[in-house]
Amino acid sequence: MATPLSVRTSLVDGTAVLSVAGEIDMSNVGVFTTAIADAMVPASHDGGVLTIDLTRVEYLDSAGIGALFDQADRIRLIVNPMLMPVLRVSGLTNVTSVIAR
Repeated sequence: MATPLSVRTSLVDGTAVLSVAGEIDMSNVGVFTTAIADAMVPASHDGGVLTIDLTRVEYLDSAGIGALFDQADRIRLIVNPMLMPVLRVSGLTNVTSVIAR
């Protein structure tokens, strides 16, 4: 059974952070993209860069990767190390900051 998607925006030391948990796929990518758009508002106070914490994401399909590509110039990612291979192959690591934790 799929792990439900959970999103939460917070300010950490003045930096906007979107924390995501669960699975990001075609069934819930709309929720994910809306959360990114909503979190961009507080991120505008941090030079327009949003930190997206994906350390608790267990699965990310091409729809989720596409949502990240759409905002690649305005985000930085902190990810679960198991997501690194797919992010490398997709080329996302070449266009935005990605840190595995």
